[in-house]
Amino acid sequence: MIRRYSMDGDQFLSKKRCSGSIFASLPLKIRYCTHIKTEARASLFCYSFTMKQALQRKIRVAVLFGGKSAEHEISVRSAQNVVRALDKQRYDVTLVGIDKNGSWNFCEISQLFSDEMKIFCKQSTSSNAISQPFNAGGKFLGGKGSEEIDVVFPVLHGPFGEDGTIQGLLKLAHVPFVGASVLGSAVGMDKDITKRLLRDAGIPLARFLTYKNHERKNITFEKLKQSLGVPFFVKPANLGSSVGITKVHNKQEYSAALELAFLYDTKILIEEYINGKEVECAVLGNEAPIASLCGEITPHHEFYSYEAKYLDENGVALSIPAHIPKRVSKKIQKLAIQVFEVLCCEGMARVDFFVTDSKNIFINEINTIPGFTSISMYPKLWEASGISYAKLIDTLIEFAIKRFHGEQKLQTAFIQK
Repeated sequence: MIRRYSMDGDQFLSKKRCSGSIFASLPLKIRYCTHIKTEARASLFCYSFTMKQALQRKIRVAVLFGGKSAEHEISVRSAQNVVRALDKQRYDVTLVGIDKNGSWNFCEISQLFSDEMKIFCKQSTSSNAISQPFNAGGKFLGGKGSEEIDVVFPVLHGPFGEDGTIQGLLKLAHVPFVGASVLGSAVGMDKDITKRLLRDAGIPLARFLTYKNHERKNITFEKLKQSLGVPFFVKPANLGSSVGITKVHNKQEYSAALELAFLYDTKILIEEYINGKEVECAVLGNEAPIASLCGEITPHHEFYSYEAKYLDENGVALSIPAHIPKRVSKKIQKLAIQVFEVLCCEGMARVDFFVTDSKNIFINEINTIPGFTSISMYPKLWEASGISYAKLIDTLIEFAIKRFHGEQKLQTAFIQK
C-alpha cells in the first residue's frame, strides 16, 4: 500500500512501502535496445540484464557533480554525502566531476574528500579528463580508458546541471538517470516559467514581476513599491541556493540588488515579501508521487540566505515536523504533489512554501535536484518519514531504471497500419 499523503500527520509511509523494492515490480528480464546510426553504418546497442544478473554483479553508478554554476561548491558537498550513503556492497561507484570551466574528469573517491577538490573546483588539469562524456554504448571516454555505467546520479545544482541540459545529454546517450527529465528540469529551474504554470493551475503564489536585462531601464523602485509593497525580493530567475538574492527595503538597496541579480542571469524575478513560516515538503516518485512530513526553516539571518544555509553553522534552525496544525500540513502535502505533477517532475523534488499567521499557504519554489548536504532538508524529511538516507538513494536509482525501461517500450518508428 502506498499513501500519497499523511492521513494522521504522524506516520506517513507504510512499513510495507518502506521495506519494499521497486525492482519487485519490474519484469524478470529487462532488455533495452536502441538503434544508433553512425556515418559508416547503423549499429545496435543492447543494454540488458536479468534480475539474477543484477544480483550477481554490482550496479554501476556514475555520480555526476560540480558543474559550471555558482552552486558548484554545494554540489561537491552533496556528492560527498551521496557517495557516503551508497551501499558499496550493491554499487560500483564512478565519480565524474565537472569543473567551473565545464571540463569533465574522472575523480577518485579519496579526492572528493580531500583538499585536492578545492583545486579541481577552480580548474582541473587532470590526466583523467573525459574527452567524450558518452559514446554510443553508454561509456565515459577518458585519457585513461573508459568507464561503463548502468545509471547516472546527477548531483548538479543550478544552470548546466539542474536545468535540463545534462538531462538532455543523458537521454540522447540512452543512459538512465536519477531525477526529473528534460522538461521538468527546465521548467523547475526557471522561476518565472514555474510561477506562470502554477498560477495557471490555480496554485497560490506571491505576486511577482519578471524583467530581462534589456528592460532594466523600465524598472523603477517606485513602480515596484506600488505593485508589490516593501520589502520585496530581487532574484535571478535561474539559480538556487539563494545565490544573488536580496531582500530590498529601500531605493538604495534596490539599485545594488538589481546589479547583483543581473550578475548571475539575464532574467530576474521581483517578488512580493510574504511574512510567514518557511515550510518545506519532499516529494518522491514517478507516476504516483508521495509526499514526506513537512519541515520548518527558521533562519537567524534577515532571510534564508546562502550564508544562513551553508556558511553560518548557527544560521538556521530546522524543525521536523513543522510547527503547524495537522490540517495545514496535509494541505501542504497535497499541494506539493500537485506542484510536482503540474511541472512534469519525476523522481524527486523539494517544494518550498510560506505559511502566514492566518494559515494561508503560498508556494515559494521547487528544487528538482535538492541539496544532499549534511544539513539539507530533502534527505532529513524522508528520514523523519521512515526512509533512511541509504534507502532513499536506492529508491531514486530504482525509479531511474524503471522509467528508462518504460521509455524503451515506446515506438520510435512509424508503424504502417
